Amino acid sequence: MHKIITSLLMDHRIDEAVTLYLSIFKGARLISKDFYGSAVPSMAGQVLAINFEIGGQHFLAINGGVAPNFTTSLSLQVICDDQAEVDRYWDALVADGGEEGQCGWLKDKFGLSWQIIPRAMPDFISGPDKAGSQRAMQAMMQMKKIDLAKMEAAYAD
Repeated sequence: MHKIITSLLMDHRIDEAVTLYLSIFKGARLISKDFYGSAVPSMAGQVLAINFEIGGQHFLAINGGVAPNFTTSLSLQVICDDQAEVDRYWDALVADGGEEGQCGWLKDKFGLSWQIIPRAMPDFISGPDKAGSQRAMQAMMQMKKIDLAKMEAAYAD
């Protein structure tokens, strides 16, 4: 058993949310699904909790019956190997009602915050060329979805 599990208190759409997450991330898997019983008559038969795994990280989605109150103070960071992977995750997570944020942040249609970050990004914002790093940071501050080529060009400029 994992020592730390990310637990997400969600509403009645947890099945929809987990199905989306499992479809987006390669190798993601459903571990278990539990249902409310007669102890909570108003929710009997509805999904209570779903255990799932993405990238080796264990998650527990709990149907609290009320809309979630997620904030950007907690987000899930996805490290991407290239721009194509950034684009794929970004597009999938903002689809159907998600919101684009600044600097690689977004909220999916369920209100959960994500950071979609290229693996090479620290090479530009924390690279040895301090002036280049500042230019790359300025370029990033103008972006919603991270454009790695623009960051690289700003760094090299």
